[in-house]
Amino acid sequence: MKLISWNVNGIRACLKSGFKDAFNAFGADAVCLQETKAEAAQVDASLFLPEGWNAYWNSARKKGYSGTAVFTRIEPLDVSFGLGIEEHDQEGRTITLELDDFYLVNVYTPNSRDGLVHLPYRMAWEDAFRAYLLGLDARKPVIICGDMNVAHEEIDIARPKTNHFSAGFTDQERAKMTGLLAAGFIDTFRYFYPDKPDMYSWWSYRGGARERNVGWRIDYFLASKRLAPRLARAGILADVHGADHCPVLLEVRC
Repeated sequence: MKLISWNVNGIRACLKSGFKDAFNAFGADAVCLQETKAEAAQVDASLFLPEGWNAYWNSARKKGYSGTAVFTRIEPLDVSFGLGIEEHDQEGRTITLELDDFYLVNVYTPNSRDGLVHLPYRMAWEDAFRAYLLGLDARKPVIICGDMNVAHEEIDIARPKTNHFSAGFTDQERAKMTGLLAAGFIDTFRYFYPDKPDMYSWWSYRGGARERNVGWRIDYFLASKRLAPRLARAGILADVHGADHCPVLLEVRC
């Protein structure tokens, strides 16, 4: 089973920048998007979605903001939206699909923002999201994908020293990721490539950052540790353009 995750930074803009061709080239069983910035009615999914596929959208109450979507050829047993907590469920940040033998959770984690003004909320979100995942994991294994808005280790960011106190690379955010992994999850990319440097999934639009590969790895596939024997491949598709993030992938043995 091939899974793709991509923060498209606006699906309507990405559709004008090669999204259809990229989608077709993925050859995926499920494609999870973050930061869609649209409602389902605003997007003609027939432009890219194969016949027979399922589409699930979770849009923010605020127009043109945040949002997630999942497109899959697999019929899920169940689909749920949000964490079941009103405070955290206004921005369309999670979609959970229950499949036969695992849950697939698509997430767009809140950004702590400039000046870390949103960091206290981010910490509350992290605790609620971890509890949610552990609740799922108690029933069956979980695969989590999405823009988690944190570069976990120094190897995951091009300039760790100058960004130490930047949103996405604070000690607090990194500690929350450490805690999540310690609770029973695997960073699947690092599972296959523990020491591989210069592998990033997001680049600023400023200063030719992508061309110079001055980036951050903030897009992930995490998996319950007991799924480790089924992990076949993880990757970062840095050659796929169309947004400031690139897609990431995970292949799982059925």
